[in-house]
Order: sequence, then structure tokens, then C-alpha cells
Amino acid sequence: MAELRPNRAKLKLQKGEPVIAVGANDPDTIDTLGSLGTVDTIWIEMEHGPVTWRELGDLTRACDLWGMTALVRVTTNEPWLIGRTLDRGPQAIIIPHVNTKEEAEAVVQGAKFTPIGMRGMGGSRQGLGVADYVNKANGNNMVIVMIEDIIAVQNLAQILKVDNIDCFFVAPSDLSQSMGAKYLGKREHPDVQAVIEKAIRQIVAAGRVAGALADDSNIERYYDWGAKFFYCNTQDYVAKGLSGIRAKVAAKAAPSGR
Repeated sequence: MAELRPNRAKLKLQKGEPVIAVGANDPDTIDTLGSLGTVDTIWIEMEHGPVTWRELGDLTRACDLWGMTALVRVTTNEPWLIGRTLDRGPQAIIIPHVNTKEEAEAVVQGAKFTPIGMRGMGGSRQGLGVADYVNKANGNNMVIVMIEDIIAVQNLAQILKVDNIDCFFVAPSDLSQSMGAKYLGKREHPDVQAVIEKAIRQIVAAGRVAGALADDSNIERYYDWGAKFFYCNTQDYVAKGLSGIRAKVAAKAAPSGR
């Protein structure tokens, strides 16, 4: 009889250890990232990305091969959509625009089987050959909600009362937009950062786990505020690395001045 695969990201968060997630929507890229040994979670994009239901199974299998947690962002907070997504094999799910306690409760209803929720009983690839999967799954899958609207920050105290949510992810881009037109696209604006800090500290003070979109410029600051789950955009690091390479080549090619 097969054993349930460990959920690397969830186990690390339970130990109070930081978790690093990066995005990938291709199995070969996931293999490359897995071989590095430094990535805990692969963020698979179904809200803003091209991933199909058929592709999702293979993407999560690639994560399984390297012991990384497959995390899928869905398009909307619908219990049937959350359950269907989990049926395709991810160990974690992230739901955008969770703005009220009732919306957070709806997430749990879709992600957990009874007696916690009412996830559809279709099963999951993760449960193949696993005895009593429906009971074990409730404790193994990871649920993340996105705090990405100013109304969610205003309702955060109530949202944080909802159990069976593993992480509250404070997302800067939509948050900045929701704060007014003058903040559109300005996620590093001091006013936006002040709201992010307040939210992260409030999440941590409530004994819950906070997450954030991070890079070299802010990850230490967010960690100091208490965040433990970090989504790092690989595009930024690729661009930085290629810029450095181009600069070195340009320096070699420049006239010597003689």
C-alpha cells in the first residue's frame, strides 16, 4: 500500500522554517528547478497563466519527482473549482481575492473533506493506492488565501479567525491598485509598504503564517516583519543574471583607450 507523499512546504511551515516558491508552468523547467535543491514549492499559474487541466497532472507529477510541493493558483474562489484542482494532483492551492471571513470559510469548504469541509469526493492522483486518503488529505494539503485588496486588510482580524488555512499571502500589486489610482503599479510606495507591514505583523501576531512576494530588495525586510512563505519571481533573477553577463561582455568589447 502506498504512503501519502510528504508535503514539503507545509511541513517546513509547521516547523517555523521559511519556504521558497518559484513559478513554473513547464515540466522541464520544474525538473531543472528541482535539481537545484533550493526550491520548496512550484507555483503553477492557472489565474494568469496558460496551464490546462490536462497539463496540470504532468506538472504536479514533475514536482512529486523532486519532492517539491505543487501549488496552484486558481482563477476564483469557487468550492467546486478548488476541489477539481486538488483532484489533479497538487498538494497546495492558493485562492485570490479573499476579502471576508465568509469567503475564507468558502475556501475551506472546497479544499477539505468532511467533517471540516465539503470537498467533492472525486479523489485525487495523490490518493492513488493510499489507504483512507480522504481523511489523510485534510491534514496533508496546504491552503493559502491571498490578501490582495485593501478591504481584505480592513477585514483581516475576522479572516484570521478561520481555521484550516495554512498561510495568508499579502500580495502587493492588486493591493496597491485597490488603494487608489495614485498607487497603481507602485507596490514599493511607502504607503503600500506600510499596509503590507501592518498586515504581515497582524497575521503573525494572531499566530498564523504570513506570505509575501519577495526579491533581493525586500525579502529580509519581510522576514523581519514575520513572513515565512516567499514567492520569488524567477524572471527577475534571470534578467539580473543576463544583465550582468551582458555588462561583462560589453566591458571586454569596449575600446582599450589606446
